[in-house]
Amino acid sequence: MMTEPTIEKLRALKLYAMTTAWILQRTDPSMSELPFDERLALLVEAEALSRENTRLAKLMREAKLRIPNACMEDMDYAPRRQLDKALLRQLATGRWIADRQNVLITGMTGVGKSYLGCALGQLACRLGFRVLYRRVPRLFEELAIAHVDGSYVRLLARLAKTDVLILDDWGLAPMTDQQRRDILEILEDRHGSRSTIVTSQLPVENWHDYIAHPTIADAVLDRLVHNAHKVSMKGPSRRKENAQAHS
Repeated sequence: MMTEPTIEKLRALKLYAMTTAWILQRTDPSMSELPFDERLALLVEAEALSRENTRLAKLMREAKLRIPNACMEDMDYAPRRQLDKALLRQLATGRWIADRQNVLITGMTGVGKSYLGCALGQLACRLGFRVLYRRVPRLFEELAIAHVDGSYVRLLARLAKTDVLILDDWGLAPMTDQQRRDILEILEDRHGSRSTIVTSQLPVENWHDYIAHPTIADAVLDRLVHNAHKVSMKGPSRRKENAQAHS
């Protein structure tokens, strides 16, 4: 019997899922009725599925999504939210990532902007893209530290290589001169080569005034807005509704 040596070789080749599937096949009498080609296909499928799940888990872990279980399939299209179903169905294809387009999500607090941003991030992970989620205030803190400890160039490089960068809570507080320059550097590196998702309580038409520096604002909006899908979310605060439901 060649069972043990074969198992050892499969494990040496790091075909762990195939090994487990083969062992299970040997304990299932019904498998002996299948042709060899079908049994082999099942083994290969088990290994491929395991590697896909491992890859997805790694991408999700690195993405650090604020709402990791958010997904496009669970989006709530209640009429009061006034969501553009056609646009969201288009975004759910992931084509915007391949086309290196941005997504700008606006609406009042609690309407689900972060959920949609994370759902698009999870979609990107499922499609095999590298994703990184950051709340803008926290990102500015990281950038400030990076300026001091000498890691600024490495941080910019990491942000530039991320296929989908999610910038959540844009516009919560006025920006400093350094923060304006930092956000321009980030968007300059990504323009035309990567996709960026931005969520904000501020309408897009107010972003120029928010940046409060005409030259930098023109440059930022040129790189961010002109190649973007815009999603406006409405309706009551979902956080408030959930709190009332559990009170």
